[in-house]
Amino acid sequence: MSRFIKNVFLFAVAVVLVSLAVTNRHTVSLSLNPFDAQDPRLTITEVPLFWIIFASLCVGIVVGGVGAWAKQGRWRKEARMKRREADMWHKEADQLREMNTAAQPVAGQKGLTGPDSRSAA
Repeated sequence: MSRFIKNVFLFAVAVVLVSLAVTNRHTVSLSLNPFDAQDPRLTITEVPLFWIIFASLCVGIVVGGVGAWAKQGRWRKEARMKRREADMWHKEADQLREMNTAAQPVAGQKGLTGPDSRSAA
């Protein structure tokens, strides 16, 4: 069901993007100099408007993703520290488990006797 909803959503986005591209196919000049719009060194001429719109959307998505990634750096650092701590504790538990199995008496050897079946009550 979620795949169907995803496909319907993507189809709707595609319809909007295609209609946007068809209606904005005339060419424009993009001036990158805010102080002198007639400067030919920083002007891109005859670019379809929908390319500028799509490029602006892509740049916005990338900038938003980088901003979200940078904002979550504190949580990634904490997760790394917790993972190192958990690895340390797992390693120590494995060492203690190995020491415990090495310290157990082998069958047929004398050692300390276990508790008998009597109850203290």
